[in-house]
Amino acid sequence: MSERPSIQVPGAGEVDARAKAAYLHTRVRPIDFDQVSSVADLVGAMRGASIQARNLGLCAEVLDNLYADPDRPTVMLGLAGPLIAAGLRKVLRDLVAGGFVDVIVSTGAILYQDIYQARGFGHYAGDPNANDAELRDLLIDRIYDTYVDEEKFMETDTWLGYVADELPPGNYSSRAYMEYVGGKLDDDQSIVATAARRGVPMFVPALNDSSIGIGLTHHYHRATRAGTPKIAIDSIRDNYELTQIVVQSKKTAALYIAGGVPKNYINDSVVMAYIFEEEKGHSYALQLTADVPHWGGLSGSTLKEAMSWGKIQPKATTAMCFVEPSVSLPMLAGYAFQRKLAAGRPPLHLTWERDILRELRRG
Repeated sequence: MSERPSIQVPGAGEVDARAKAAYLHTRVRPIDFDQVSSVADLVGAMRGASIQARNLGLCAEVLDNLYADPDRPTVMLGLAGPLIAAGLRKVLRDLVAGGFVDVIVSTGAILYQDIYQARGFGHYAGDPNANDAELRDLLIDRIYDTYVDEEKFMETDTWLGYVADELPPGNYSSRAYMEYVGGKLDDDQSIVATAARRGVPMFVPALNDSSIGIGLTHHYHRATRAGTPKIAIDSIRDNYELTQIVVQSKKTAALYIAGGVPKNYINDSVVMAYIFEEEKGHSYALQLTADVPHWGGLSGSTLKEAMSWGKIQPKATTAMCFVEPSVSLPMLAGYAFQRKLAAGRPPLHLTWERDILRELRRG
């Protein structure tokens, strides 16, 4: 066979070989199932892959660094989206029970649906193409491809209102109210009950915009009609309490599952540190989301953009994975569980005197 003639690439003689070699330095590593025997192995192997597989692997790397940090950052978990309907209740509960989480900032819907299940009610496999008019006649609510019982929702709403009746009248943060609710639940698989038992504060900044808010409106209505004192949720007290946690923490880390109000709220707690004459910024941050940056909304905004606001430190360890959380969260949590990243991590103890954080103690 005759030797092929060499091809002269235009401009080849002018290429900076050293600069080129710097780019062509690390080869993409194919995922090799001969080397994979667990979820943790798979997610770890994704670091050498590309596209969103690599991004998920980089999120795992953030967790490696975060939980190995001797300064023990305070981990703030932001939760949004239909996570309970997606079947992630136990995953989230186990993150709390396993000591991976120090603070929860959630939509009301997520914690409400946990309470709904803790009271013995269920989520059921459904059909996104169901006859919704018929579902309405049957008092069945649809969350994409999941069904819940509207009658049991109303029962749970009412129960939350009667729980509020038990508290002395006055203003409460969502943290104080959710802690009390958690103490009323007899379900060791409940996120709310587990967080209350472990002293993990739960903030619900948009609590009114949820079925918890409906239950509290039920309490308000009955008290108004009876002319008796009532409780109210003070959202500014939420700001004040959460910011104190940030200020008293040596470092903070933000784990955003989806985006929404919880993401912005965790970020704003860092901005509000200036009220206490402190300058803060998360040392670690990761986000799992299906939202995208180019619409300009907060849910899809990049962690790099958050640096411009001072919400995340310029040298922070960060990663984003644009994969819907019902897929990405179990994989990332599985990595954390199987690698035992929180093993030996001392718990965080918070001592509150009404709205004042008197002590934040580690261990």
